[in-house]
Amino acid sequence: MHAKNIFNLGIKEFWSLARDPMMLILIAYAFTASIYSTASALPDSLHNAPIAIVDEDQSALSQRIVNAFQPPLFVPPKLVSSGEMDARMDAGLDTFALNIPPNFQQDVLAGRSPRLQLNTDATRVGQAFSGSAYVQTIVNGEVQTFLQRYRANLKAPVEVEERLRFNPNLIRSRFGAVVALIDMITMLSVLLTGAALIRERERGTVEHMLVMPVTPFQIMTSKIWSMGLIVLLASATSMVVVVEGMLKVPIQGSRALFLCGAALHIVAATSLGMFLATFARTMPQFALLMILVLLPLQMLSGGLTPRESMPEWVQQVMLGAPTTHIVMLSQGILFRGADFSAVWPQFLALAIIGVVLFAVALSRFRRTIGSM
Repeated sequence: MHAKNIFNLGIKEFWSLARDPMMLILIAYAFTASIYSTASALPDSLHNAPIAIVDEDQSALSQRIVNAFQPPLFVPPKLVSSGEMDARMDAGLDTFALNIPPNFQQDVLAGRSPRLQLNTDATRVGQAFSGSAYVQTIVNGEVQTFLQRYRANLKAPVEVEERLRFNPNLIRSRFGAVVALIDMITMLSVLLTGAALIRERERGTVEHMLVMPVTPFQIMTSKIWSMGLIVLLASATSMVVVVEGMLKVPIQGSRALFLCGAALHIVAATSLGMFLATFARTMPQFALLMILVLLPLQMLSGGLTPRESMPEWVQQVMLGAPTTHIVMLSQGILFRGADFSAVWPQFLALAIIGVVLFAVALSRFRRTIGSM
């Protein structure tokens, strides 16, 4: 009887969500366009930066400098006149504009230390700071090679051989796509469950359920399993269609194992959503509570910055947050191909956190219903 009540109440939540078109649009956007735009946004490192070059020298050295700017750091440079340079910068067509003055090669050979003018569009902050150093390094390297008449390879007394694992090309979108997926799972789990309870209050149907032969445990469990199932199915679809299909992120480990960990995380996040919804009377209040809670969870979980760079006490406190463990779990499974024997501590932590949050939310939910 209890299982049947929970199932029927969950089906009711499906129908209630189906009658809310804005929430359906939000779910579709969060697991498609939001993840894609977040992962494919301009990274901090230099990538395909547009550059224009004014070659007033027309020498062999200036041609070497022009040819040195190649993908993936820069797009092939545009050769423009000095008058076009400022207009292109004003129009936002170029991030960098390099002006090679007349007699540049002659002055270099004569040892006069000529200067090049580099204009940078500093409004493109992500590229401006690192890009200027790249341009200077490329120009200096070509000038030194030209003066030596050959490209010298200086040997250091100690050589470090780097071997990049899991992401050898350092493509940031691969990591960003998975982090964005986890953020959407967390946000939608909290939002859908909390909104389901607030919807009951706004429509006055909570009082109807109080006179029915159902318990607060059944009401809360029905909202958690129904909204959690929607988030789990949406995340599985997004991982296949958006992350692997559109963003071409190679998945190394078991997708089923990751989804099992995501299911535990969803239980914890939906319980958190129910807990927050008991303090809010309207959706605007609930949205403010979500901002206060979700921002620290996402920023300190290790998805945006490594946990090792945080203060020790922050690392210890964040071990009590489910987002920390789902980020560690996803990195191990999806990037390194870890199996259950390597990530079982994260599974155990998510299960414990989920049980604790469920118990706290249920206790608060019972007190809230009792005061109605």
